Amino acid sequence: MMKTFALKVCLLLSFVLASFTSYADVPGIDDEFQHQVAVFLDTWHDDAAHANLSYFDKMAQDGVYIGTDKSERWVRDDFKAWAKPYFDRKKAWEFHAFNRHIAYTEDRSLIWFDEQLHTQMGICQASGVIRNTKDGFKIEHYQLSLTVPNDMVDHIQKEIDEFDARSAKK
Repeated sequence: MMKTFALKVCLLLSFVLASFTSYADVPGIDDEFQHQVAVFLDTWHDDAAHANLSYFDKMAQDGVYIGTDKSERWVRDDFKAWAKPYFDRKKAWEFHAFNRHIAYTEDRSLIWFDEQLHTQMGICQASGVIRNTKDGFKIEHYQLSLTVPNDMVDHIQKEIDEFDARSAKK
């Protein structure tokens, strides 16, 4: 499985680098296509906020979600199992994008994006890759991260090191 993932990442990176000039931010962008992608992402986030299981249908079967904790890397069905208690409450997490950049290959088969989000954890950042399939958009990869001001990194890293040391003693 790791070899398959590594191969997919290498292929994706080479494809992205090969099509570097097809960023959607260049003249001639397709505003309607970007709007469709934005609506898809906003709907995906809204599905989580309202605990709609269609949230997981918007991910590819082998799609990956990486959360903010260093232990949080899931393939879709594992992520769904982990998230079940949140979805059972009928309200999972609520993310609202306020700054998003969308780019895509010339044939629109691959889309990559980054976004800033208002969340219950404060401002977060995320990036992802979407495949445009015959069945619609599918999230292949999504990575969420907390935003940490550079001036606070040393302090926070010290707290993390102390937390890890305490956890290791248990």
